[in-house]
Amino acid sequence: MTRAHLLVAGFAMLALAGCKGNESASATVAEPAVVTVGPENVAVAVLTDLRSGPAVSGALEAERAATVRAEVSGPVVRTLAEAGQRVKRGALLARLDDTAVRDAYLSARSAVRSAEAALELAERNAGRSERLASAGAVAERDLEASRYQATNAEGALADARARLALAQAQLQDTEVRAPLDGIVSERQVDAGDVVQPGDALFTVVDPTSLRLAATVPVDAIGSLEVGTPVEFTVSGFDRRFSGRIQRINPVLDPATRQVRIYVSVPNREQALVSGLFAEGRVATDTKRAVAVPVGAIDTRGTRPTVHQIKAGKVVASAVQVGVHDEATDMVEVQSGVAEGDTLLLGSAQGVTPGTPVRVLEEGAGR
Repeated sequence: MTRAHLLVAGFAMLALAGCKGNESASATVAEPAVVTVGPENVAVAVLTDLRSGPAVSGALEAERAATVRAEVSGPVVRTLAEAGQRVKRGALLARLDDTAVRDAYLSARSAVRSAEAALELAERNAGRSERLASAGAVAERDLEASRYQATNAEGALADARARLALAQAQLQDTEVRAPLDGIVSERQVDAGDVVQPGDALFTVVDPTSLRLAATVPVDAIGSLEVGTPVEFTVSGFDRRFSGRIQRINPVLDPATRQVRIYVSVPNREQALVSGLFAEGRVATDTKRAVAVPVGAIDTRGTRPTVHQIKAGKVVASAVQVGVHDEATDMVEVQSGVAEGDTLLLGSAQGVTPGTPVRVLEEGAGR
């Protein structure tokens, strides 16, 4: 072969190699780019207990609470309890000035002693008149008069004793005491304040027993019974709490179409406090099943679907759903998803099936 022929053949081979290289480059460009999604856009199917029942929401309140009010008027001499302080029943919370009340008590006690002496004298006179009347030495009119005086003296003593009991009670009321074991949730007075009967001085609550005052939709009233379990969560706690329906309000709120229920909540550990907002549901039934967040289910088509990550790529799968736990917002998946499968959530659900996906690790930079 001549040199010219060799050069032509060489150029032909180079041209052919160049064409293959261009085809390979074109194939690389056509491959979809890897999409990175954050951990907030994925969820894992889990085997869990799903509880069906109406959702409830409301506030916790003390089941046993007492507002301690003034029974007598007068200046507050001293307060002996602060908000947040634990107290026993009968513990002294405050003292009121007892000067006027003590004077009234001493006067009433003196009046009782005088009335007792007057009754003793009247009874002696009546007895003497009885003996003289038996001997015919006293007129019937005088006998009746002595009896009348003794009766009046008995009445006067009873009145004096009643006034003494009242004065003694008022004297005791100048010492303000806790009506139950619990915690002082509020102190409404300071030393030097002048109070009148009925004025609120302290509020004492029993923290060991709370109730959840919650509302449920009216269409769920048929599933409500006294004693039915209720499970709920409270902000700031990473665990669930439970109680039982104690009372059901028979009157519907026409504005909200809600029914109010009262749930007794044991609180022996005293982890919960009155005033916290709670959300949960009435546990009318329980089922153990594979479940995913409701947000992972796409219901826009003719059948519910999910977008899963399989072998590093997005796969759209039709699913069959079952029980919806409204409290946890998890839904049962009866087919199409297995425990441990990874699903896309939120904006990541818009990724086209077949697209390679990489899940960014929690806390990793983007």
